[in-house]
Amino acid sequence: MNIVTSAKIRQDLQEALLERFPEEKFYFHESISEAQSNLKNAEILITLGEDLNREYLEEAVHLKWIMVISAGMDRMPFQVIKEKGILVTNARGIHKTPMAEYTLGMMLQTARQAKTLIKHQEQRIWDRSVPMSEISGRVIGILGAGAIGSEIARLSKAFGMTTLGFNRSGEDVEYVDRMYSERELDSILQESDYLVSVLPATEETRGFLSHEHFRLMKKSAVFINIGRGTTVVQEDLKLALEQGEIAHAVLDVFEEEPLPAEHPLWNMDNVTITPHLSGISPLYQYRAIQLFAENLEKYKKKDPDLANIVAVERGY
Repeated sequence: MNIVTSAKIRQDLQEALLERFPEEKFYFHESISEAQSNLKNAEILITLGEDLNREYLEEAVHLKWIMVISAGMDRMPFQVIKEKGILVTNARGIHKTPMAEYTLGMMLQTARQAKTLIKHQEQRIWDRSVPMSEISGRVIGILGAGAIGSEIARLSKAFGMTTLGFNRSGEDVEYVDRMYSERELDSILQESDYLVSVLPATEETRGFLSHEHFRLMKKSAVFINIGRGTTVVQEDLKLALEQGEIAHAVLDVFEEEPLPAEHPLWNMDNVTITPHLSGISPLYQYRAIQLFAENLEKYKKKDPDLANIVAVERGY
């Protein structure tokens, strides 16, 4: 079968795929425009998902499976994918280690006032009155609890935290003490000392959190968004921070990226901004290609139980 990539794959991982699957034909490209010449014969496409459109997919007349080596699906042309009956899988779960470590690191930096201490060091200020706190024994709420949320909960347990989770179904997630469904959203907002959003970008989650939700949270609460910026009404979050309705926000994702240099969030002391890097890791591509290879073994055997099959009608 013909397997085409439109994402740049490391040379060592290309060689590993060729060695593991010598009978398959791989066409490695670094962009969709470069891959276009091979699309018409492709049965499988490996992509980052941001480069596809209807025109490219119409050319791929033999395409049966798209492997998206990222978790975000918000730019995928799902309507034409559905029309053509193409299987889609993604790399959901491979981000769990770096994103969980990022979350714990950010909770600790807010509790131990790292931003203030770094400023004091730069100014050579010795001030032992900076208020310190602990995350031990606190409550963490995780919106969109899945593979990443489970890993955040697991690490939080090392600090004796109570872990709460929220997802569409309210089904149990490992290491989460209590799960909540959509009708119980207010409860998790009110109970959490740290609220972490791992929500994906879908029509259902657009503007999911607004001012009314932030008003329900503890004034001492910290909000961390590592999911998608569109899930939060950004102006409402800014207002909640200005009015002291929550204590701090750690934002890795935004409605518009990059966040414009003139945006007021940059100048707010109770905001920590990072440039959408919570999932970055030197092991990212290795994990994604390993997942693809395991799925390819199943695909060749016509085993329908592939990992991370995307529900095309929902977009995740």
